[in-house]
Parts: sequence; C-alpha cells; structure tokens
Amino acid sequence: MFKLQKIFGDVQVSKDLLLLLAIGGLYSLSIALSNTFVNVYLWKQSGEFLDLGIYNLSIVVMQPLTFIFAGRLAKKIDRVIILRLGVIFLAIFFLTVLVIGDLAAKLLVVIGGTLGIGYGFYWLAFNVLTFEITEPETRDFFNGFLGIMNSTAGMVGPIIAGYVISRLKNFTGYTTIFTISLILFSGAVILSFFLTRRPAEGSYLLKRIIQERKHNQNWKRITNAHFFQGLREGTFAFVIGVFVFITTGSELALGKFGLINSAVAFLAYFLAARIIKKSKRKIYILMGGILLYLSIFIILFDLTYQKLIIYAVLIAIGYPMLLVPYSSITYDVIGHAWNIAKARIEYIVVKEIFLNAGRIGSIVCFIIAVRFFNEKQSIPILLAIIGIGHLLIFFFVRKIHLKGGKEIIDETGQKPVRKANLVDGDSGA
Repeated sequence: MFKLQKIFGDVQVSKDLLLLLAIGGLYSLSIALSNTFVNVYLWKQSGEFLDLGIYNLSIVVMQPLTFIFAGRLAKKIDRVIILRLGVIFLAIFFLTVLVIGDLAAKLLVVIGGTLGIGYGFYWLAFNVLTFEITEPETRDFFNGFLGIMNSTAGMVGPIIAGYVISRLKNFTGYTTIFTISLILFSGAVILSFFLTRRPAEGSYLLKRIIQERKHNQNWKRITNAHFFQGLREGTFAFVIGVFVFITTGSELALGKFGLINSAVAFLAYFLAARIIKKSKRKIYILMGGILLYLSIFIILFDLTYQKLIIYAVLIAIGYPMLLVPYSSITYDVIGHAWNIAKARIEYIVVKEIFLNAGRIGSIVCFIIAVRFFNEKQSIPILLAIIGIGHLLIFFFVRKIHLKGGKEIIDETGQKPVRKANLVDGDSGA
C-alpha cells in the first residue's frame, strides 16, 4: 500500500489502483489530443450539423450494445483482457481515420460505430476494475485524482493538438495527432499487463439486475440519474467544440479553450477531492448541477469566443463539484446492492445502458432539430432543454440512503466488497 498524505491526506492506495490511474491518464491524454478535433475534422469535410449528429449517434448506439456483450464476456475471461480489447478498438478507430482520410465524412456510421465499440469495451472494464480496486474510503481520492489527471491531459492535449494542426498544411496536422494518440493507447495496453488478473465466473444476470430496479429504490434512482446525465452529455459532448471552431475558424483557438477549461478544472478537482466529505456529497451535487445549468445561458445567443471562454471556466468549476461525489455515491449504491459479489459486472452494464440511453435520446433530438427546423433557432432551444440534465441528478440522489455493511470476500477471492444491506429510500425520504 502507498501513502499520499502530502497530497490528499491520510489515504492508502494499492499498486493496482495506481496502475489503473496511470492507464486512465494515458487514455485521457490520447482522447484530449484527438477527440474534440475529430468532430472538427468531420465538420471541415461536410459542414453539416446533421453529419455530426449521425456520427455521434453511431458512437452512443454501439457503446451500450458493446457494454452488454462485454459484460457477458467478462463473466468468462479476465477483465483486464476486456480493457485491452477496448484500447485495441480505439486504436483501430484512429487507424481507420488515418487510412480513409478525406472519405471520413462518407463513412460516419463505420468510424462512429468503431469508436463506440472501443468505448464500450474500455469503459466496461475500467468501471468494473474501479469498483473492485477502490473501496469506500478511497473512492473520493480515486475520482478526484483521476479528475486531476483528466484535467492535466485536457490542458496539454488540446493546446498541443491545436498548435500542430494549425501549423501544418491541409490535414497533415490531424494525421500527426491521430498517430500520437495511437502510440499512447499502445502504452495503456502495456501497463495493463501489470494489473492483477481478475477472473470472473457464473451466470450473466443482466435481466435480473434490470428488474432489481423494482425492488431496490436506491438502484432505481441512481440509474434514473444516469439517464438524465446522458441527456445533457450526448449533445454537449460534441457541439461546444464545433461552436468554438465555427466562431473562431481556428483549431488553435479550440486548443486554448481546452487549455483554460482544463486548467480551472485541474484546481477544482484538486479542491473537490480534498474538501468534499461523505456527509456533504448531495449538497455539492446540487450546487454543481445549478452552476452547470446556468452556464448554458451564456452561450445560447449572440455567441462569441469570449462568452465561450466564460462558459469553459464555469463548467470547469461545476463538473468536479458534481461528478466527484456523484461517482462515489454511484459506486456505494452498487456496493450495497443485492448479490453484488456475483453481479457487479451486470450492475456496471445496466448503469451504462441508462447513461447511453440518455445520450441517444439527446442526439436523436439534436438530429430532429437540425433536420426539420432552422438550426440557428432550434439548437439554442434544444440546449436549454436538455442542459437541465445534470441539475435533475440531485432530485434522484437526494433520496438515496445507505446503511453501512460489513466487508465480505467474494467468491473469486478478490478484494472485499460491501455486503448488501439496503435501506429502501421510500421509508426515510
């Protein structure tokens, strides 16, 4: 066990936890370099919001389908292998984009679907490993430190990518950045070989865990919260970056946007990990949700680069306030749930199904808005409606109440997990 008292107080972490953080950091840097610019890359080829909608819809449709398949696979093979599969498909995505070049806008479903498969495998494994490797006492540290790493990657990645792309002619800069992402993913695969093997066995209880929503009010509430989280994320994940590029016409300006956003988020995640205590999680979720929703109205009308920068600062403060405690509550709910020793993978899969259902609904609404209505009028209205998603999270988590359960060792011999010991939220809320 390692101590990081000077950084986050009296927190003990294992070797596997540090390795998982390192893998998450490489993933974040690779995505920070490339992900935002893929949408701009496609925009420069087609100039159509509809095409961006189709590309991103392909991602969020394939992601939950892959989650379901990966969950079944994870019952038969080592979860670390699932993680590697995710990274491999992400590498295939970048290779495909590099090979097809200016034909990317004509193969939106293919490249979007490939990316969705990569996300599905990667995040299924990463989430399950997070649940198994972290404990209630280390989850706030893990989520906070991972947020710091994401923010660091977000500072370094976009500004480097923006500079390289803006300095090299035609699409040469994009080719360079996508190649670097490919190398980083390779590093993540190498690190995964040092993680402790985590085999699983037993039946795949997906249908039963979906039905558990009828018996476990806390589980029902946290899955509903994830749907509304996805409702905002689906469209906002790609449209803001494109707004920055349309407003400025510069990839470097988009890189500066990412740098400012992530610099503020870096500090905010550091403070969130250190300040937010278990007893104050819900109030921080409410404050974060309010700030995230109000920030939208800055960019709805008369869009300028200065307003986008203000928006970047506000969401950089709001997201850590919401996501650090929200992630911890999510894993605590799962940790107290029925038959968690045998069904932890299924709980992760169902959570992601609801999250991506929200994203799908969001992007379908976006496609309808740009296909059948005037873009300049319909997009601001849509953003104002779906943007409330993060604020609505509070109204589900506020009724979640858990009793402490004693630790037990599961059948696979892995780290202790919380014994199911549920308080029905209706009885006390």
